[in-house]
Amino acid sequence: MERLRIVIFLMAIVFMGCKEVEKPHVPEQGTEAKKSTADVKQELIDKGFQVFDYVDEKTKDTVLMQQYFVAFLKSGPKRSQSKEEADSLQTLHLAHLGRMYEAGYADISGPFGDDGDIRGITIYNVPSLQMADSLANLDPAVQAGRLEIEVHPWWAAKGFPLR
Repeated sequence: MERLRIVIFLMAIVFMGCKEVEKPHVPEQGTEAKKSTADVKQELIDKGFQVFDYVDEKTKDTVLMQQYFVAFLKSGPKRSQSKEEADSLQTLHLAHLGRMYEAGYADISGPFGDDGDIRGITIYNVPSLQMADSLANLDPAVQAGRLEIEVHPWWAAKGFPLR
């Protein structure tokens, strides 16, 4: 039963972390072309995101970097819940992560494969550390003390997929 619960949990996390990849839009003749990097950069700045760009020495392409926020979900101080309460908190926790993904606040979430103090991560795609921290702390498992949050700024190239 425990193994089935873990498999279902992992499947839910994988599902939440797999965004449908948009196919590149090929404009018809006479229609507007895809947004330029400069346009994307300005939209992010207008929304309050921290960004910078650099020129890749090898390809000479301009790469737009965006600041994201990684929330480390760590074992909290209150881990003595009954099995029923822990299962309920896990269900609420997964629902919270699903809402964060669906609302566009989180890009990917997932557990770690060991039994260490850091239980998992969520990468928030929001303009500020304060917003990421606030959203992460809305998690029912965090509010119950089963998990605690540690958030750090993290830079990544905008639009580059996971491999």
